[in-house]
Amino acid sequence: MDSKRIRELVYKSYSSKPSYIEIMPGVPEDYKRIETLGQLLEINYKYVSVDEQMRRNLIAKRREKKNPYPGIIGYDDVIAATDRAILAGHDIIYIGKIGQAKTKLAEIIARNLLSPIPAIKGCIIHDIPVTLPPAEELARLLSGNDPEHTSLEFHICNECEYKIRDEGLDTRIEWVDGMSRYRYVLATPDISIKDLVGQIDATKVAKGATLYSIESYSPGQLLQARHGILCIDELPVLDPRKQVVLLSVLQEGKFTTGSYPVIFKPYVRVIATANPIDYTHASKIIEPLVDRFESHIVTHYPYTLRDEMAIMVQEAKVYNTSSILLPIFMLKLLARITHLAREHPDVNKEKGVSVRMSIHSLELLISEAVRVRALYNHIAAVPRPSDIYAIVPAAKFELSELEDSSENRRRVLEQIMEESLKQTSVEYMVDITQEQLASIREEFKGRSLIVSQTSLWSYSNSYEGDGYQGSNGDAYSIQLARFKALLSLIDSVMLKVEKEHVEFMEHLRRHGIETSLLEIGENGSERIGELKASILELVLEGLRHLRPPVLDRRERGVYVAA
Repeated sequence: MDSKRIRELVYKSYSSKPSYIEIMPGVPEDYKRIETLGQLLEINYKYVSVDEQMRRNLIAKRREKKNPYPGIIGYDDVIAATDRAILAGHDIIYIGKIGQAKTKLAEIIARNLLSPIPAIKGCIIHDIPVTLPPAEELARLLSGNDPEHTSLEFHICNECEYKIRDEGLDTRIEWVDGMSRYRYVLATPDISIKDLVGQIDATKVAKGATLYSIESYSPGQLLQARHGILCIDELPVLDPRKQVVLLSVLQEGKFTTGSYPVIFKPYVRVIATANPIDYTHASKIIEPLVDRFESHIVTHYPYTLRDEMAIMVQEAKVYNTSSILLPIFMLKLLARITHLAREHPDVNKEKGVSVRMSIHSLELLISEAVRVRALYNHIAAVPRPSDIYAIVPAAKFELSELEDSSENRRRVLEQIMEESLKQTSVEYMVDITQEQLASIREEFKGRSLIVSQTSLWSYSNSYEGDGYQGSNGDAYSIQLARFKALLSLIDSVMLKVEKEHVEFMEHLRRHGIETSLLEIGENGSERIGELKASILELVLEGLRHLRPPVLDRRERGVYVAA
């Protein structure tokens, strides 16, 4: 195509309305078939800004009753504030303690509320060729001429300019999704200004680029997040001199770097996070920068056990879920441990107790059930109360009133675990009658019941293997032959547990969370037997914690009459 026709095509594309139907803001309905700059010009493509992408995508999802923030649970207030900030086109700072999904929110916004954009293929700063002003500049390059910059403002990189000059209308483009335009920066002391704004690239200079020309420039995180989202985690940790760089981006949407006589516009939306301690501490964030973040949104830990439990199931890394059954009361027990830790007088409230403690505790608890029973006996792994000490390595909290030693943390954790087990087990004793209690007391006169991690509900030849554990003598079903009233109580609790599983699984499905971990299965299966073994241990603890107590627990898991 000759220069005249190229100019006509460029000027027509720049001045005409789009000739396509959008399926998302700035996204033609057949966008995946648009692979060259020429095709982009032919449809009169118009770029939609990051703010407008986020705003319109949010509105569309809300109208269609789709969740714009999948995976975020128990955050109705935070989500409402985030909606308002996006609709207003605000930069956001999330203020909250560790493990409150602050960076997860930023990632989800990038993944779900940014539209794909047409960038020159292979460009790390996502140059969109049709945003090059004026039209004459793009027409010159497409006609095979060298770049000729008419302003100090940076538009597209040199590599892309020469690519357009050499390849013309056949210049390849690719549609870059939101997560590819998301950059995460953890504000550590070793982060430099060059990391944010870019630097002189010695390799480019060695290849002939002039030292202080744009040809020698390599982009930093701000330009690598171009047309997307820059997330700065723990902003207060960033040195004040480096925070000044962000000030110009938030205030004017641009920045300069070093001795380059060039103005860079990253067209990013900035989302930052801060710990409440640092956020409120004088000089941690320079005052003008605090003011430039238009929306300051306070996050929090899950208010309810059910929300914490749902997050645990959603986030835990669990392998071979078909061979695992997670009793809901064990999930509740772990969630309550974390909630009690957050309120414990000896635990540092300013540091907080992350949801990650709940998640990692669940992973360890399941691993313990696999390690102790399932691995050797070829049965489903069903966690039970006797496995609870496996979570000790996941106890991530600091002490404030006591010396923060491993011994003290272990002692505090044991107190918390005992209290959680008490509260959780007693919940399942609510409907027990005085007649049942009297019968159970009578059954335990002169008798005991032994609980062990290695004991199964029942044994058969199918369980035996190289590392076979246990014997028929300590199988729970054999021991319970002498405790008819206790067995009846286990059956009634089992019905309650099955109902809770159904209700909780429905709750999980509403959040799009996989429920296979909680699938109980058919009656008569060994899964049911191992679930009953877990329920037995729960019930024994409940009877021990009633007032007055029915049972007492002695060393080595021996339960006797109180």
